[in-house]
Amino acid sequence: MNVIEGMYEKNMSNVLPYDAIPFVEWPPDYQHHLASLLAQAYQRHGPIFRATYLGQELIFLVGPEANRFVLVSNRHKFSNAVGWGSIFTTVKVFGRSVLTMDGAEHAHYRKVMNPAFTINYMDRYVPLMNRVIRKCTQSWPAAGEVDVFKGVRQITFEIAARALTGLEEDDEIECFRTLFLKFFKLPMIATSQEEFDARLEPLQREMRALLLPKIEERRKRPTDDIFSMLVQARDEHGNEISYKQLLGHINILLVAGHDTSTSLGTWLCYLLHQHPDYTQRVLQEQAALLGSRGEPTLADVKRMKVLAYALSEAERLYPPVGNGPRGVVEDFEFNGYHVPAGSKAFYSILGSHMIPSIFAHPDAFDPDRFASPREEDKKCPYALVGFGGGPHICIGMNFARVEIKAMLSHILRNYILELIPGQEIYQFYRSVGWPVNGIRMRITERK
Repeated sequence: MNVIEGMYEKNMSNVLPYDAIPFVEWPPDYQHHLASLLAQAYQRHGPIFRATYLGQELIFLVGPEANRFVLVSNRHKFSNAVGWGSIFTTVKVFGRSVLTMDGAEHAHYRKVMNPAFTINYMDRYVPLMNRVIRKCTQSWPAAGEVDVFKGVRQITFEIAARALTGLEEDDEIECFRTLFLKFFKLPMIATSQEEFDARLEPLQREMRALLLPKIEERRKRPTDDIFSMLVQARDEHGNEISYKQLLGHINILLVAGHDTSTSLGTWLCYLLHQHPDYTQRVLQEQAALLGSRGEPTLADVKRMKVLAYALSEAERLYPPVGNGPRGVVEDFEFNGYHVPAGSKAFYSILGSHMIPSIFAHPDAFDPDRFASPREEDKKCPYALVGFGGGPHICIGMNFARVEIKAMLSHILRNYILELIPGQEIYQFYRSVGWPVNGIRMRITERK
């Protein structure tokens, strides 16, 4: 045995097997307080441990180095398709899409879509966002009590439907909204695989009936929106994208374009309500930027720094996706442990956001942690990953952040929010997180 072989065997002997990875036992209601459980597991076991999630044993990788490992430096060892398709039902329900593709195929479709999601492209979406936000919130004061989660979902869904799918008529959008809610509820109401499949097929048939005419219309009369870009695109072999593939992309854009924005926008409303001093700072910034003008432009939205810090803090405390699912397609070693191909893993977004050595007092609402000179997230790359990172970073990130800032700008300038007492308010996570009981508020017009 030569010296190099001896060094290799010695290093290999220091790598512990999969079964040695610490296993964390969680209580039955773990999805109700996942943030604290992940923080405790990280403090006790470090950046890698095992736990049961939705009936499956998963590897949890936590912290900036783990995020960099999964999202960038060793991303070829992990599969989005396997993660979203086997840990959750995303692929089965919504079809294959840019979210659930890997390698060259993902890179191709990402290149097709990227131009429509750059920050400057948002200029053509902001007037639509303002119009829908104004329309959907005008009835809030008369309602007496509003579940802000449902109210925000109405806004984000209509914006996404109009901007991303070619739907224009109110009745079409309402039909689409009802259909989409059925898709989301399906994994929670189906009691068997047979019932799941039986309910899924007619829903997919309805979806095709609604969207295929829109696809044909755009093929004949293209426009410059993301929907038309997809319809006119070609696959990596130069062929027209199939209807099935188009529907997969459109479906996931709807999920990314409204479900995650709904969760994040709702929690930002709640956090600002809970911290009126910071809300006053936001309002002062709004007055300085907008004066007596009613609605912001993209240039205004980009200058809303105080509001942006609050949005980043909402993303840290209540990331819409708590854990990023991945299938392990190649053996790897991390932090002294060997993980074999065939395992299932999470890079833990929520766990990474609760590390006190990176984010001081992580349980506290402190938007100034993102302002200069602190900039806690920038001092430790891949610490804040609410929108992911690397080549798979959320393609709709600019859309979501502009939309939520435009929405909070309108709500805070026009309304006063008062929390209805006696509510149990907490985030519940499956594939995405939401305030499980909603957040009920009384809305009055701001004089």
